[in-house]
Amino acid sequence: MAEGFAKAVAARSGGSGTWDIRSGGVETHGLNPLAVRVMGERGIDISHNASTLIDADFLNQCDVVVTLCGDARDRCPVTPRSVRRLHWPLPDPAAAVGSEGERLVVFRSVRDDISHRVDDLFAGMSV
Repeated sequence: MAEGFAKAVAARSGGSGTWDIRSGGVETHGLNPLAVRVMGERGIDISHNASTLIDADFLNQCDVVVTLCGDARDRCPVTPRSVRRLHWPLPDPAAAVGSEGERLVVFRSVRDDISHRVDDLFAGMSV
């Protein structure tokens, strides 16, 4: 979801050619259909995104790395001091339990939190 929002904000601000926005995890789990659904509600299609592993070489060249959820910050590879590291300690919506409706509430909450954080991040940068 964060990658989808970051790409949308960069495109909206005319900076889509300036940024190389990628996401990756410490594990792959596949693309969650509820994530696709709640992002579609906001007009962002992530259905072609993939669940990929972190590219440590790419991380070493980044300006900013954002980790989300649980222990991702601690499990993410070490980067040079020049890389700005941010951690957004959000609940992992894929871990939500209950009915589909109850899980959608969690996905929407996390989606909206990510949206605000991405907007704030880009507002503080030259895009």
